[in-house]
Amino acid sequence: MQLKALSFIHVADIHLGYAQYNLEERRKDFIRAFKEVVDKTIELKPDFMIIAGDLFHHARPSNVTLEAAVRNFSKLRDASIPVLVVDGSHDAAPNIITSTILNPLDAAGLLYYLPRHKGASWKNEKCYVYGVPNYRTRRKTEEQLPIFYEKNQPSPDKDLFNIFVFHMALDLPRVKPPQMEAEAPPELLPEGFNYYAGGHVHKPSKFSFKKGILAYSGSTETVYYADAGLGKGVYYVKVDEKGKAEFEHIKLENPRRFAILEKDYTGMTPPKISESAVRQVKENDEAGVILVPVLRGILPAEANRSEIDIAKIRNAAEKALLVHPVVRLKETEVPEEVVRSIFEGELKDLKTKAFEYFLQIFSERYSRDESERIARLALNLIEPLTQKGEDKAKERLEAHLNANKNNNSGKHSVSREV
Repeated sequence: MQLKALSFIHVADIHLGYAQYNLEERRKDFIRAFKEVVDKTIELKPDFMIIAGDLFHHARPSNVTLEAAVRNFSKLRDASIPVLVVDGSHDAAPNIITSTILNPLDAAGLLYYLPRHKGASWKNEKCYVYGVPNYRTRRKTEEQLPIFYEKNQPSPDKDLFNIFVFHMALDLPRVKPPQMEAEAPPELLPEGFNYYAGGHVHKPSKFSFKKGILAYSGSTETVYYADAGLGKGVYYVKVDEKGKAEFEHIKLENPRRFAILEKDYTGMTPPKISESAVRQVKENDEAGVILVPVLRGILPAEANRSEIDIAKIRNAAEKALLVHPVVRLKETEVPEEVVRSIFEGELKDLKTKAFEYFLQIFSERYSRDESERIARLALNLIEPLTQKGEDKAKERLEAHLNANKNNNSGKHSVSREV
């Protein structure tokens, strides 16, 4: 196959307009990343740029975000670099009437929105580029994409380098992160293309696919904290006369730095967890960084997540742009087999079963005597709380606290009547 050599930039998931954590600084970060992409593209002078979806974070971007987009696309137009775009899950058309914001940008000559044009394609003497819209869910994709193909027949040309542009996570183990829903089976993508330019998956990757190459360029900024460790950038692809593609991942220099502080706190009490997380934040405090303490593990019996002092953790840094705690702690659960053994017995009345259930929970943390006292208290609070007897519940709770205080000082013992 004898082709004309060409080069292009493949970028995706730019997410212009995303004020992450409600911070204006983060909105500026995403614009700054796009400006760097544009400046590097102009330096490299490729034949064209491909944006594989999620140019914007919102289907209806603000005027400030639009102005930044127009300013940068104007620079590319002035440099005679066409920009070929498909929509993504974030900037897809919200409805048929208003359509997508990519349409007016196309009409202004700032970009070329592939699905809008005849045959959903762009073509010159070097290549054929075909692009599909995003349908958000797998069900709609499987229903609507074949219909789109019928109206806009993919027509790769064997004498050209053929590129298929899409914004979907394909149902392939090496593509789809565990937490991400696959929007399409690989069979839905047509044969005959040399390069499949993907968006939506934020991790850069490339590998052989359908006699061509499947590539995800990744995101240009950290959209989710889990993406923080992934390289941010674009693919610069150079194709020789034989159709062989040479890749260079152009890393961006100025993404916001994230520090993910992940720790397992299994068995620690909420006050101790709070103290440890605060200490960890202070040890990693740097100017401009976003600190993300990820609290994992299993809490002791009777402790709950609401006891973690999130405000104290958030306020522990002095120089960081933000501290964003993520609580993944699990509260202790009574094993399923224990619950079944307590509640499946037909000879026990409900009150006795409930007492045994409470006793099982509290015995993991307290002595036998103390566990019985707290279990009886829990049982005695059920009736007034379910019958709006808050005063009676408060009276019983105070009586327990006073009795427990006296018991600890050796002056009084606590009644064990249910």
